[in-house]
Amino acid sequence: MSDELFVVTVTYSPGPHLNRFLASLAHATDRPVTVIMADNGSVDGSPEEAVERYPNVTLLRTGTNLGYGSAVNRAVAEYGLTSCTDYFVVANPDVQWGPHSIDLLLEAAGRWPQAGSLGPLIRDPDGSVYPSARHLPSIIRGGMHAVVGPLWPSNPWTAVYRQDRADPSERAVGWLSGSCLLVRAEAFADITGFDERYFMYMEDVDLGDRLGQAGWQNVYVPTAEVLHDKGHSTGRDPARNLAAHHRSTYTFLADRYPKRWQAPLRWAFRGALGARSKLVVRSSRRRQAKGQR
Repeated sequence: MSDELFVVTVTYSPGPHLNRFLASLAHATDRPVTVIMADNGSVDGSPEEAVERYPNVTLLRTGTNLGYGSAVNRAVAEYGLTSCTDYFVVANPDVQWGPHSIDLLLEAAGRWPQAGSLGPLIRDPDGSVYPSARHLPSIIRGGMHAVVGPLWPSNPWTAVYRQDRADPSERAVGWLSGSCLLVRAEAFADITGFDERYFMYMEDVDLGDRLGQAGWQNVYVPTAEVLHDKGHSTGRDPARNLAAHHRSTYTFLADRYPKRWQAPLRWAFRGALGARSKLVVRSSRRRQAKGQR
């Protein structure tokens, strides 16, 4: 296999974030890099400008807004990444790379031969650490986080689910944030990539779960650091995004309890998530309306 590293990012009018993503990438690895932008219908011209400015960047137009996981799958298939390389990177265009962050992930991959995905420590723009390495959601742990989290942010179920109180250490976890992942190509092929039913949200939780079920590990590597301005994607239409998050959460939970006798549990999930979705969407729209006054 070549030393060339492929980085897949999904663009949807990313604005100035994309230039910071590409400029900082030079500090993330000493390897030659090819960036594949799977573009879901940008109208701001930034992907076209990036192709002109950076010779290592290529533009793949998906033709429509496929969603995150589907666009990644399209890029991986179009460029044959599961057969031409051992690892590739999947990252949001609003990520800024820390020094040697990708090389540190690659070094960790050598220490974890069963790692299907590896993720760095992720910082928010204010410098705080985002809880990007988490347990898989269970009925109690994930359910209580979803139900009481918005009203009681410091509740113990959320803390355990997000591993808020765990010291940063290199370890296997349930799932990693899809905003920045080093993916083992063999593992990605083994589970046929992202589940394309998820338009946005929960596709990374599902990926981590299915990797684990297939015998692979998800490994947190906090020596590698990136910054993620996640407000770029969530800030455009927060009410719509919150509703999409609840739909994806139901899809994930319903998949894990598919049997006929578990139907009452699925009904409970749907009812609780539907009620919570209405509550948080209404609250989000109120905040938007106040901000526009």
